[in-house]
Amino acid sequence: MSEERTEATAPRPGPVAWVLLLPIRFYRKCISPFLPPACRFYPSCSAYAAQALTKHGAAKGTYLAIRRLLRCGPWTDPGLDPVPEKFTLRAQRPVETTEE
Repeated sequence: MSEERTEATAPRPGPVAWVLLLPIRFYRKCISPFLPPACRFYPSCSAYAAQALTKHGAAKGTYLAIRRLLRCGPWTDPGLDPVPEKFTLRAQRPVETTEE
């Protein structure tokens, strides 16, 4: 019998992605609490990187995380920027929120 992954179960990172998640976890637990919240996107860049590595693996997740960090600056409009369900090399624009 083959085990099929269902939508309810979260993907597990591979061994390389797990190692790449260690500095992100360290940052989120030890450094981030002492800094003021300043991320322009939701989810935050560290949460986005952790989700990308978990969902897409080491190579694709690293690419998505670096691409996101390069977008995080005053030249980009803030907004909702979730990890894409399907990996593409093409960048997606963040969804602007209309809340005031």
